[in-house]
Amino acid sequence: METYVLRPIGVVRSSLRDLENAPRQPDEGAPEAELAFDPEVAAALEGIEAGDIIELLTWLHQGSRDTLQTRPRGDAARRMTGVFATRSPDRPNPIGLHTVRVIEAGPGTLRVAGLEAIDGTPVIDIKIALGPQDVR
Repeated sequence: METYVLRPIGVVRSSLRDLENAPRQPDEGAPEAELAFDPEVAAALEGIEAGDIIELLTWLHQGSRDTLQTRPRGDAARRMTGVFATRSPDRPNPIGLHTVRVIEAGPGTLRVAGLEAIDGTPVIDIKIALGPQDVR
């Protein structure tokens, strides 16, 4: 099997400090957060403005990489489900996908709404969202 190397391009700065107190989804009270980017990639933010909707990819660094099945939302009453059919942070490659709205764009930073990632989560990429989005 081939190995691929990802390098973080930035980090999430959030009031969310631990997984236990973090919302599971953005519409469950996710706060505003700042994305702080490494200076060497800051020029790649050119063109992103307040109001833009972006797809943020993160490395869910506290996720378990050996989990293949889970009970959705940790609910013991639900049947075991493969992690690829869930939004669980526990998965073979713990890549997080977050659709967020840019509140403010500054030099090397973006302030975003609706991000449920905890403080210190590595950012691995950003893409501008396509099509209509309903992001708070």
